[in-house]
Amino acid sequence: MKQPGPIFVAGHRGLVGAALVRRLRAAGHEQLLLREHRELDLTSQQAVRDFFERERPQQVYLAAAQVGGILANSTYPADFLRNNLLIQTNVIDSAWRAGVRKLLFLGSSCIYPREAPQPLREEALLTGPLESTNEAYAVAKIAGIKMCQAYRRQHGFNAISLMPTNLYGPGDNFSLQGSHVLPALLRRIHEAKETQAEEVLIWGSGRPRREFLHVDDLADACLFLMARYEDERLLNVGWGRDVTIAELAALVARVVGFSGTLRYDPSKPDGTPQKLLDISRLAALGWVPSIDLEAGIRSTYSWFLAHRATLRT
Repeated sequence: MKQPGPIFVAGHRGLVGAALVRRLRAAGHEQLLLREHRELDLTSQQAVRDFFERERPQQVYLAAAQVGGILANSTYPADFLRNNLLIQTNVIDSAWRAGVRKLLFLGSSCIYPREAPQPLREEALLTGPLESTNEAYAVAKIAGIKMCQAYRRQHGFNAISLMPTNLYGPGDNFSLQGSHVLPALLRRIHEAKETQAEEVLIWGSGRPRREFLHVDDLADACLFLMARYEDERLLNVGWGRDVTIAELAALVARVVGFSGTLRYDPSKPDGTPQKLLDISRLAALGWVPSIDLEAGIRSTYSWFLAHRATLRT
């Protein structure tokens, strides 16, 4: 298979970026451009332009973003909006200016309206109000989608946009202050088992439904679509099935081996009632995920145990 030339993975130290690097290397791609924040500040327009002019990547996977759960989004909305707008604007514009052949932009399923019909179809974008607890992040990601579409229409720039569902896997953020629901549950339930606690208190009612996709499945979908998808329309990437937060917590407890009580605090926010993606367009292209939720949680828990000493608190 002919190599596409240098490939820039923006955000290669993050959950998605690291999975992309693993998948690209497994596919035999050797010319990977990887830069840590201290080497390349993606919020700096000049630094990003200089990098693209110097390195001339042929493909870009834009996985860099400031991310977090409900608490982080609610506490730092200005940071989430500013930093994500800067990162994606600088990378998309510089990629076009430097003659990049193709760019893949990764958004998030939180772009869809809070009350949009389930499962969420791509056409639901901008048809209603957003979920307030992650509005700033969603607005930034919507701007990224529209920027990719605008650069394709005005400049003929080959940029595609993917909207993954909730992700998890090795390399996730297990910080109790900034992590998403699955890694947060995994860590808290593990620590409850360690301390022989009788119960774990979980935010919300436990009734909201969420869909989860292993990050290695997402990386596989990204390479599949980078090679085959040529359309300005955004494309959902998910599993196609969801579970309640209570079902998720029970599954995590079973994997971890915690036999205590899971107690819910309905005074805390639930977030969006349900978030399930319609993945029929992706399936029609010939791609489906392969890592089911329990197997994915077990492998993620094994990774957590092996790397716990080095994880952020």
